[in-house]
Amino acid sequence: MAISASMVKELRERTGAGMMDCKKALTETDGDMEKAIDLLREKGIAKAANKADRIAAEGLTFVEVQGNKAVIVEINSETDFVSKNENFKNLVANVAKVVLANSPVDVEAALALSHEGATLAEYINTQIAKIGEKISLRRFEIVEKTDADTFGAYLHMGGRIGVLSVLTGTQDEELAKDVAMHVAAINPKYVSRDEVSQEEVIREREVLTQQALNEGKPENIVAKMVEGRLSKYFEDICLLDQPFVKDGDQKVGKYVSAKGAAVKSFTRYEVGEGMEKREDNFAEEVMSQVKK
Repeated sequence: MAISASMVKELRERTGAGMMDCKKALTETDGDMEKAIDLLREKGIAKAANKADRIAAEGLTFVEVQGNKAVIVEINSETDFVSKNENFKNLVANVAKVVLANSPVDVEAALALSHEGATLAEYINTQIAKIGEKISLRRFEIVEKTDADTFGAYLHMGGRIGVLSVLTGTQDEELAKDVAMHVAAINPKYVSRDEVSQEEVIREREVLTQQALNEGKPENIVAKMVEGRLSKYFEDICLLDQPFVKDGDQKVGKYVSAKGAAVKSFTRYEVGEGMEKREDNFAEEVMSQVKK
Protein backbone atom coordinates (compact mmCIF):
# COMPACT_ATOMS: atom_id res chain seq x y z
CA MET A 1 0.00 0.00 0.00
CA ALA A 2 1.01 3.64 -0.42
CA ILE A 3 2.81 5.10 2.58
CA SER A 4 1.50 8.59 3.34
CA ALA A 5 3.39 11.43 5.01
CA SER A 6 0.90 11.39 7.89
CA MET A 7 1.68 7.72 8.57
CA VAL A 8 5.41 8.45 8.66
CA LYS A 9 4.75 11.41 10.99
CA GLU A 10 2.70 9.26 13.37
CA LEU A 11 5.35 6.55 13.49
CA ARG A 12 8.07 9.14 14.16
CA GLU A 13 6.05 10.60 17.03
CA ARG A 14 5.41 7.17 18.54
CA THR A 15 8.97 5.86 18.24
CA GLY A 16 11.32 8.82 17.92
CA ALA A 17 13.00 7.12 14.96
CA GLY A 18 14.23 9.02 11.91
CA MET A 19 11.96 9.77 8.97
CA MET A 20 13.68 7.37 6.56
CA ASP A 21 13.70 4.57 9.14
CA CYS A 22 9.98 5.08 9.69
CA LYS A 23 9.23 5.05 5.97
CA LYS A 24 11.28 1.87 5.46
CA ALA A 25 9.56 0.15 8.39
CA LEU A 26 6.10 1.04 7.10
CA THR A 27 7.02 -0.12 3.62
CA GLU A 28 8.35 -3.45 4.93
CA THR A 29 5.21 -4.02 7.00
CA ASP A 30 2.82 -2.90 4.26
CA GLY A 31 1.66 0.07 6.30
CA ASP A 32 0.84 -1.85 9.50
CA MET A 33 1.64 0.69 12.23
CA GLU A 34 1.98 -1.78 15.12
CA LYS A 35 4.19 -4.13 13.12
CA ALA A 36 6.30 -1.16 12.03
CA ILE A 37 6.78 -0.17 15.68
CA ASP A 38 7.80 -3.73 16.53
CA LEU A 39 10.23 -3.76 13.60
CA LEU A 40 11.89 -0.53 14.76
CA ARG A 41 12.10 -1.88 18.30
CA GLU A 42 13.73 -5.07 17.02
CA LYS A 43 16.32 -2.99 15.20
CA GLY A 44 16.94 -1.00 18.36
CA ILE A 45 15.95 2.27 16.72
CA ALA A 46 12.77 2.91 18.71
CA LYS A 47 14.64 2.62 21.99
CA ALA A 48 15.82 6.19 21.56
CA ALA A 49 12.27 7.50 21.91
CA ASN A 50 11.90 6.01 25.37
CA LYS A 51 14.84 8.13 26.49
CA ALA A 52 13.74 11.41 24.89
CA ASP A 53 12.48 12.94 28.14
CA ARG A 54 15.55 12.06 30.19
CA ILE A 55 18.04 14.67 31.31
CA ALA A 56 21.34 14.46 29.45
CA ALA A 57 23.68 16.92 31.16
CA GLU A 58 26.85 14.84 31.29
CA GLY A 59 29.03 14.04 28.31
CA LEU A 60 32.14 15.37 26.60
CA THR A 61 33.52 18.27 24.64
CA PHE A 62 35.89 17.65 21.75
CA VAL A 63 38.05 19.70 19.41
CA GLU A 64 38.79 18.61 15.85
CA VAL A 65 41.34 20.53 13.77
CA GLN A 66 41.87 20.17 10.03
CA GLY A 67 44.20 22.72 8.45
CA ASN A 68 42.77 26.22 8.82
CA LYS A 69 39.43 25.01 10.16
CA ALA A 70 38.52 23.64 13.56
CA VAL A 71 35.38 22.76 15.45
CA ILE A 72 34.56 22.46 19.13
CA VAL A 73 31.53 20.35 20.01
CA GLU A 74 29.59 19.32 23.11
CA ILE A 75 27.72 16.03 23.09
CA ASN A 76 25.69 15.06 26.13
CA SER A 77 24.90 11.77 27.81
CA GLU A 78 22.88 11.00 30.93
CA THR A 79 25.71 9.76 33.12
CA ASP A 80 29.39 10.44 33.61
CA PHE A 81 29.95 6.67 33.41
CA VAL A 82 28.82 6.55 29.78
CA SER A 83 30.94 9.60 28.89
CA LYS A 84 33.99 7.47 29.74
CA ASN A 85 32.85 4.66 27.44
CA GLU A 86 35.03 4.12 24.35
CA ASN A 87 31.97 3.83 22.09
CA PHE A 88 30.75 7.21 23.30
CA LYS A 89 34.19 8.77 22.83
CA ASN A 90 34.28 7.43 19.26
CA LEU A 91 30.83 8.84 18.59
CA VAL A 92 31.90 12.29 19.79
CA ALA A 93 34.99 12.24 17.58
CA ASN A 94 32.99 11.02 14.56
CA VAL A 95 30.33 13.70 14.97
CA ALA A 96 33.01 16.38 15.23
CA LYS A 97 34.62 15.19 12.00
CA VAL A 98 31.30 15.18 10.12
CA VAL A 99 30.39 18.65 11.37
CA LEU A 100 33.79 20.09 10.48
CA ALA A 101 33.73 18.56 7.01
CA ASN A 102 30.29 19.99 6.18
CA SER A 103 30.11 23.31 8.09
CA PRO A 104 26.38 23.23 8.94
CA VAL A 105 24.83 26.49 10.15
CA ASP A 106 23.27 25.06 13.32
CA VAL A 107 22.54 21.86 15.25
CA GLU A 108 19.37 21.11 13.26
CA ALA A 109 21.31 21.33 9.99
CA ALA A 110 24.09 19.20 11.47
CA LEU A 111 21.68 16.42 12.44
CA ALA A 112 20.38 16.33 8.86
CA LEU A 113 23.86 15.71 7.41
CA SER A 114 24.59 12.41 5.68
CA HIS A 115 26.74 9.91 7.56
CA GLU A 116 27.27 6.22 6.91
CA GLY A 117 24.24 5.94 4.64
CA ALA A 118 21.89 7.73 7.03
CA THR A 119 21.56 11.12 8.70
CA LEU A 120 23.71 12.17 11.62
CA ALA A 121 20.59 12.12 13.79
CA GLU A 122 19.89 8.51 12.80
CA TYR A 123 23.52 7.59 13.46
CA ILE A 124 23.23 9.06 16.97
CA ASN A 125 19.95 7.20 17.54
CA THR A 126 21.63 3.96 16.55
CA GLN A 127 24.34 4.64 19.13
CA ILE A 128 21.68 5.37 21.75
CA ALA A 129 20.34 1.88 21.17
CA LYS A 130 23.85 0.42 21.61
CA ILE A 131 24.98 2.54 24.55
CA GLY A 132 21.65 2.60 26.37
CA GLU A 133 21.37 6.29 27.27
CA LYS A 134 19.98 9.45 25.77
CA ILE A 135 22.70 11.15 23.71
CA SER A 136 22.37 14.58 22.11
CA LEU A 137 24.46 16.99 20.11
CA ARG A 138 24.03 20.15 22.14
CA ARG A 139 26.19 22.72 20.36
CA PHE A 140 29.22 23.34 18.21
CA GLU A 141 31.25 26.21 16.85
CA ILE A 142 33.34 26.15 13.69
CA VAL A 143 36.36 28.48 13.68
CA GLU A 144 38.51 29.43 10.72
CA LYS A 145 41.98 30.96 10.74
CA THR A 146 44.59 32.22 8.31
CA ASP A 147 48.07 30.81 7.68
CA ALA A 148 49.38 33.51 10.03
CA ASP A 149 47.33 32.16 12.93
CA THR A 150 47.61 29.14 15.19
CA PHE A 151 44.96 26.99 16.85
CA GLY A 152 45.31 25.96 20.47
CA ALA A 153 43.21 23.00 21.63
CA TYR A 154 42.89 21.86 25.23
CA LEU A 155 40.61 19.28 26.85
CA HIS A 156 40.42 19.21 30.64
CA MET A 157 39.53 15.99 32.48
CA GLY A 158 39.22 14.13 29.22
CA GLY A 159 36.74 16.62 27.83
CA ARG A 160 34.68 17.92 30.75
CA ILE A 161 35.92 21.34 29.63
CA GLY A 162 37.08 22.05 26.10
CA VAL A 163 38.76 25.18 24.76
CA LEU A 164 39.69 26.23 21.25
CA SER A 165 41.92 29.33 21.05
CA VAL A 166 43.25 31.25 18.07
CA LEU A 167 46.53 33.20 18.28
CA THR A 168 47.75 35.44 15.50
CA GLY A 169 51.33 36.35 14.62
CA THR A 170 52.75 33.01 15.72
CA GLN A 171 53.09 29.36 14.75
CA ASP A 172 53.76 28.36 18.36
CA GLU A 173 51.14 25.67 19.00
CA GLU A 174 52.39 25.14 22.55
CA LEU A 175 51.76 28.82 23.36
CA ALA A 176 48.27 28.62 21.86
CA LYS A 177 47.58 25.48 23.92
CA ASP A 178 48.84 27.21 27.08
CA VAL A 179 46.39 30.05 26.48
CA ALA A 180 43.61 27.52 25.96
CA MET A 181 44.60 25.83 29.23
CA HIS A 182 44.41 29.18 31.04
CA VAL A 183 40.93 29.79 29.61
CA ALA A 184 39.84 26.34 30.80
CA ALA A 185 41.06 27.07 34.32
CA ILE A 186 40.02 30.71 34.82
CA ASN A 187 36.98 30.99 32.51
CA PRO A 188 37.22 34.58 31.23
CA LYS A 189 34.22 36.00 29.35
CA TYR A 190 36.11 38.20 26.89
CA VAL A 191 39.51 38.41 25.22
CA SER A 192 40.03 42.11 25.99
CA ARG A 193 38.35 45.16 27.48
CA ASP A 194 37.40 46.26 23.97
CA GLU A 195 34.88 43.43 23.81
CA VAL A 196 33.04 44.53 26.95
CA SER A 197 29.96 46.54 26.01
CA GLN A 198 29.70 50.15 27.12
CA GLU A 199 26.41 49.30 28.83
CA GLU A 200 28.11 46.65 30.98
CA VAL A 201 30.92 49.04 31.94
CA ILE A 202 28.46 51.80 32.86
CA ARG A 203 26.36 49.41 34.95
CA GLU A 204 29.39 48.08 36.80
CA ARG A 205 30.72 51.60 37.43
CA GLU A 206 27.35 52.63 38.90
CA VAL A 207 27.27 49.57 41.18
CA LEU A 208 30.85 50.16 42.36
CA THR A 209 30.15 53.85 42.95
CA GLN A 210 27.13 53.08 45.10
CA GLN A 211 29.08 50.43 47.00
CA ALA A 212 31.80 52.95 47.84
CA LEU A 213 29.27 55.55 48.95
CA ASN A 214 27.46 52.97 51.11
CA GLU A 215 30.80 52.19 52.75
CA GLY A 216 30.95 55.84 53.81
CA LYS A 217 33.91 56.73 51.62
CA PRO A 218 34.44 60.48 51.03
CA GLU A 219 33.06 61.59 47.67
CA ASN A 220 36.40 63.12 46.66
CA ILE A 221 38.10 59.70 46.61
CA VAL A 222 35.17 57.59 45.40
CA ALA A 223 35.98 58.11 41.70
CA LYS A 224 39.58 56.88 42.15
CA MET A 225 38.40 53.88 44.18
CA VAL A 226 35.84 52.98 41.53
CA GLU A 227 38.44 52.99 38.76
CA GLY A 228 40.68 50.73 40.83
CA ARG A 229 37.84 48.31 41.46
CA LEU A 230 36.81 48.48 37.83
CA SER A 231 40.30 47.34 36.86
CA LYS A 232 39.85 44.35 39.17
CA TYR A 233 36.50 43.66 37.47
CA PHE A 234 38.21 43.63 34.06
CA GLU A 235 40.83 41.27 35.48
CA ASP A 236 38.04 38.86 36.43
CA ILE A 237 36.39 38.80 33.02
CA CYS A 238 39.03 39.74 30.42
CA LEU A 239 41.66 37.18 29.38
CA LEU A 240 44.43 39.66 28.58
CA ASP A 241 44.11 41.32 32.02
CA GLN A 242 44.42 38.08 33.99
CA PRO A 243 47.60 36.79 35.67
CA PHE A 244 48.79 33.88 33.52
CA VAL A 245 48.25 30.50 35.20
CA LYS A 246 51.75 29.33 34.21
CA ASP A 247 53.43 32.56 35.30
CA GLY A 248 51.45 34.55 37.87
CA ASP A 249 53.90 37.46 37.68
CA GLN A 250 52.76 38.29 34.14
CA LYS A 251 49.39 39.14 32.64
CA VAL A 252 48.28 36.94 29.75
CA GLY A 253 48.37 39.86 27.33
CA LYS A 254 51.97 40.77 28.13
CA TYR A 255 53.10 37.15 28.20
CA VAL A 256 51.70 36.49 24.73
CA SER A 257 52.86 39.80 23.23
CA ALA A 258 56.40 39.18 24.53
CA LYS A 259 56.43 36.16 22.21
CA GLY A 260 55.32 38.29 19.26
CA ALA A 261 51.76 37.00 19.28
CA ALA A 262 48.25 38.18 20.10
CA VAL A 263 45.07 36.40 21.16
CA LYS A 264 42.47 36.55 18.42
CA SER A 265 39.64 34.53 19.97
CA PHE A 266 38.69 31.64 22.21
CA THR A 267 35.72 29.35 22.66
CA ARG A 268 35.19 27.54 25.95
CA TYR A 269 32.63 24.76 26.50
CA GLU A 270 31.96 23.19 29.88
CA VAL A 271 29.80 20.09 29.83
CA GLY A 272 26.28 20.76 31.05
CA GLU A 273 26.78 24.44 31.86
CA GLY A 274 23.41 26.18 32.06
CA MET A 275 21.50 22.88 31.93
CA GLU A 276 19.26 21.29 34.51
CA LYS A 277 21.10 18.37 36.04
CA ARG A 278 19.58 15.27 37.51
CA GLU A 279 20.40 14.82 41.19
CA ASP A 280 20.68 11.15 42.02
CA ASN A 281 20.20 10.01 45.61
CA PHE A 282 21.59 6.51 45.82
CA ALA A 283 20.04 5.79 49.24
CA GLU A 284 16.58 6.84 48.05
CA GLU A 285 16.99 4.76 44.91
CA VAL A 286 17.86 1.66 46.93
CA MET A 287 14.93 2.23 49.31
CA SER A 288 12.52 2.64 46.41
CA GLN A 289 13.65 -0.73 45.05
CA VAL A 290 13.28 -2.36 48.49
CA LYS A 291 9.73 -1.02 48.83
CA LYS A 292 8.81 -2.55 45.49
